[in-house]
Amino acid sequence: MFQKLVALAAWGTLGFITFATLSPIGLRPHAATDIGIEHVAAFSVAGFLFGVAYPRRIIPVIVLVLGSAIILEVLQLYTPDRHARLLDLGLKLLGGSIGIAIACVLRPLRPIA
Repeated sequence: MFQKLVALAAWGTLGFITFATLSPIGLRPHAATDIGIEHVAAFSVAGFLFGVAYPRRIIPVIVLVLGSAIILEVLQLYTPDRHARLLDLGLKLLGGSIGIAIACVLRPLRPIA
């Protein structure tokens, strides 16, 4: 049951990131932090949740999280009021990698039951 809830949270997080990334700039949710911190934090959470939800499928998790960062950044090229930047992509990739790494480190600490 825990895995299913975490998986639901992971997919929900990715959906929210997609909305925030591709929605018109006026509809985009704004946090009180620097946009770079937002990118790292959002993808760290997504990477961590996917890593916990699918602990035995780490390669697909890496492809999904980091691939999503790349695809979302490229899709911004086709939105009229958004722009793709390599710095943003790098921050998203960094965040996703951090989240996945934390999930992998914590995996052996979880009870087997």
